[in-house]
Amino acid sequence: MRTLNDIRSTFLDYFKKQGHEVVQSSPLVPRNDPTLMFVNSGMVQFKNLFTGVESRDYQRAVTAQKCVRAGGKHNDLDNVGYTARHHTFFEMLGNFSFGDYFKSEAIPFAWELITKEFDIPKERLLVTVYHTDEDAALLWKKVAGLSDDKIIRISSNDNFWMMGPIGPCGPCTEIFFDHGEKYWGGPPGSPEEDGDRFVEIWNLVFMQYEQFKDGTRKDLPNQSIDTGMGIERVAALLQGTNDNYETDLIRTLIEASAEVTSSKPDGDNSNHHRVIADHLRSTSFLIADGVMPSNEGRGYVLRRIMRRAMRHAHLLGAKDPVMHQLVSSLVGQMGVAYPELGSARELIEETLLNEEAKFKQTLERGLKLLDEELDGLSAEIPFPGNIAFKLYDTYGFPLDLTQDALREKGRVVDDEAFQVAMAEQKRKARAAWTGSGETADTAVFFDISDKHGVTDFLGYDTEVAQAQVIAIIKDGALVESAGKGDKVQLIFNQTPFYGESGGQVGDTGNLKFENGEANIVDAKRSVGVFVHFVEINSGTLSINETVELEVEQSRRSSVRANHSATHLLHEALRKKLGQHVAQRGSLNAADRLRFDFSHSKALTKDELSSVERSVNFYIRQNTEVSTRVMSPEDARTLGATALFGEKYGEEVRVVSMGFEEKSGKGLDGNGYSLELCGGTHVKRTGDIGAFVILSDGASSSGVRRIEALTGEAALDHYARSQNYVSGIASELKSSPSDTLSRVKSLMAERKSLVNEVAQLRKDMALGAGVSRKDELEIEDLSGVNFIVKKLSGIPGKELPSLIDAYKQKLSTGIVLLISDNDGKVAIASGVTNDLFSRISAVDLVKVAASKLGGRGGGGRPDLAQAGGSSMEGADPAIEAVRSLIISK
Repeated sequence: MRTLNDIRSTFLDYFKKQGHEVVQSSPLVPRNDPTLMFVNSGMVQFKNLFTGVESRDYQRAVTAQKCVRAGGKHNDLDNVGYTARHHTFFEMLGNFSFGDYFKSEAIPFAWELITKEFDIPKERLLVTVYHTDEDAALLWKKVAGLSDDKIIRISSNDNFWMMGPIGPCGPCTEIFFDHGEKYWGGPPGSPEEDGDRFVEIWNLVFMQYEQFKDGTRKDLPNQSIDTGMGIERVAALLQGTNDNYETDLIRTLIEASAEVTSSKPDGDNSNHHRVIADHLRSTSFLIADGVMPSNEGRGYVLRRIMRRAMRHAHLLGAKDPVMHQLVSSLVGQMGVAYPELGSARELIEETLLNEEAKFKQTLERGLKLLDEELDGLSAEIPFPGNIAFKLYDTYGFPLDLTQDALREKGRVVDDEAFQVAMAEQKRKARAAWTGSGETADTAVFFDISDKHGVTDFLGYDTEVAQAQVIAIIKDGALVESAGKGDKVQLIFNQTPFYGESGGQVGDTGNLKFENGEANIVDAKRSVGVFVHFVEINSGTLSINETVELEVEQSRRSSVRANHSATHLLHEALRKKLGQHVAQRGSLNAADRLRFDFSHSKALTKDELSSVERSVNFYIRQNTEVSTRVMSPEDARTLGATALFGEKYGEEVRVVSMGFEEKSGKGLDGNGYSLELCGGTHVKRTGDIGAFVILSDGASSSGVRRIEALTGEAALDHYARSQNYVSGIASELKSSPSDTLSRVKSLMAERKSLVNEVAQLRKDMALGAGVSRKDELEIEDLSGVNFIVKKLSGIPGKELPSLIDAYKQKLSTGIVLLISDNDGKVAIASGVTNDLFSRISAVDLVKVAASKLGGRGGGGRPDLAQAGGSSMEGADPAIEAVRSLIISK
């Protein structure tokens, strides 16, 4: 018996001998076709070769391509388990020519492979051709010797392939196998063509035209070949069955399912095991290719597939999670052909186990509610849509899961009522929406989200992607197109651009389209929609157009480094200052990071130094930065830090980095930093490069703010600091290592000189008036001794000591000093102890200040000071003080 693995090898080896390059399967998440949720055919990874956008060093290729058809317009999910040939996951074998060979070689290749290599009886084969494709019909007669009744001409689009409304297209020919009269069904093109007797096994597409918007076509300069053979169908006929689920590989998975559920593989259990076997393959390959279960986009389709399989395991009597136990069987069957399965085995098992454990209680509650509602419901009445919506909204029970459960009971859901309930829930969500500052456009974004769903974010895995324009917003309104010079907001079905959130700034970059290009200057999020702020440089961009998106990689790299460093900084602060430290805000930009945290006082130099050293220690540790999606409860159990004020759904993304032995955090209990975070991060901590704290200051009451640099910016800062030190050392004529002691010595010397200068000024000021007693110039104001001096060059802080010196010369009296120092006027007044009960020094300086351009003044009754703006009022000020003294 030819096994499925043998068939794959035979196909690849045959075309390799015919000069074809064996190309590895592309991941299931397409990067060059934004219209697809998942890769669903072999030609997807070669689309740009067919259109001439890209060229490679080969013109012939052969692949075994993994494909998924679930979600979007290509959706076989509901039929899996109930037919012999529907799958969510399948392999597509194909050979391709990019302008090298055409029909005259493609048809002989196909015939030789299936009749000689696979030894399929010629009399059991027939073909279809497009009704106007005489070349293909003549070639089948010549190469295969087929009679006219075995060459069926089809006029419908089933035998004419188009890449889209415009672009490459051409007729195709399909090869069918006749399973015999024991199966019902007629040949293709007949009313009974949907039966099981005649099964298509290979489709050969001849890309020979280019179609234009007006519907006209012209010959392509380079005609190409695109073929697709479903390996499961070929395996079925080569193994003597018309049922794909009876082939060796899938049968092995069915028997493994029966073993772990302690149930029989056939009979009434057959459909359940088929669902489990198929969904195990799609689930495992999607996880291996980076898709994780979530509540949106591809992740939600994956979750639906997983939960559908889990329900069927439950119906087989499984009380505990079983799906993860089947991964080893799958890896054993397909791990050689697809090594990524083995590499991701641990992640696949862990994800399945966590998802099934979490869904178990939901499943039991949902099925119980379903049964309770059915008990009192007439068999003729559809299942209420509002109850189906309650299962979805409250219990996480997808609609298709409810439909699947009802299908087994011969019942259906009132889908219209379900949609009404869904619309009402969205209306309530809009009413409750508070937004994040972009309230003017919120209604537009809600409309976009309702129509197209949330944006699929690709930025964790790539910085370049194709996307489809689904909305253009100009001046707050939806428009059909935007041209050169326009500043608009663009929404795509998917994007690698991170939308500003969680303290991380939005990405910038560029986009290219058919006849122009534009700059993306910012990206934000609103109600799950990623909003790109765009300036059109050239051309006209229209709705539904496909564009090439590219994030500015150097900027993204710097932002990633700063964001990851912020996580390390947060943990270092908690370790050093205490567990009361919690994030209160952050900014992760390209040029710096800013981190606000709860703490009541400034950090000491030693604390800042310790925190900085800790962050750099974990950078040098160079551990992998890992991310996992789990429930908030599981995240808290692992010791993950949640952000203050953040609201989390039923799933969170946990980012972990650093190794700290026996910390009790993480899956192995040796984690350092674990935080709930949706941002982008470095792959390893060493990618951060370096970390330096610039400042620590108060942000608000009880909140401190640290600003820091990483990577090249940190190294530049270190270099500049070293240059400063070297320059200072040079000026001081000392070595850099002796600079600190030299500066301390100079500061001490300066302090001594300052004190000496102050004393000299005091002596000079006093000496001018007291060197001879008869020159002291004491005035008598109604019996009160009064000394007044106008000085120059003496700062205000030195006036009190002069006041005290003059007061010592007087047994009783008042002193007024006015000094002009670098354009600033300083005023001081002193009153001896026997007089200040009558005359306050404060009153005296206030009067003087009012004449000198100053305001106020303060001090004690015996000593007060004030300031002024101009010495021009010195004489009036003195007169005013004299008058006040006399009046007292």
